[in-house]
Amino acid sequence: MADTSDIKNGVVLNIDGQLWQIIEFQHVKPGKGGAFVRTKAKNIMTGKVVDRTYNAGTKLEIETVDRRDFQYLYSDGESFVFMDTADYDQITLPASVVGDAANFMLENQNVQIALNNGNPLYVELPASVVLEVTYTEPGLQGDRSSAGTKPATLETGYELQVPLFLETGTKVKVDTRTGDYLGRVND
Repeated sequence: MADTSDIKNGVVLNIDGQLWQIIEFQHVKPGKGGAFVRTKAKNIMTGKVVDRTYNAGTKLEIETVDRRDFQYLYSDGESFVFMDTADYDQITLPASVVGDAANFMLENQNVQIALNNGNPLYVELPASVVLEVTYTEPGLQGDRSSAGTKPATLETGYELQVPLFLETGTKVKVDTRTGDYLGRVND
């Protein structure tokens, strides 16, 4: 068992049988009364974010989360197959564990999978990935006061808004956390 002094960003706590990852924390020592720790925690399974406050010295159950490198091999209907880059073992994850990462994964791409006691929790991608636009309408420049956008479909099937000047076949950088267009990539 650990206590509140062991809380850091990224630590995973077991609270009432559920795993919560600390997003941010703050140790507070008011002028009157005892010290406490204010945290913002995210439920690993549901993604729900809650604020929790603990008195200083409160005992907490910290879980070990092992982040290992895997290579995405292929999608098999509703599941995804990954290979451990260290020992070449393959694991199959359901779409519920992969989540939105499926929108940005290409075959043979390296990812990190967080494991707790051998159970996969979630898939972590780099902050941004480069993907090719497979379809977009031709952009027409009209009289408008600001730059316009149009929908574009990427090679993974994900659709996002891109500037009018982009054409089919262009490689773009995409933010994997928000799914937003970040810029054009020149080869």
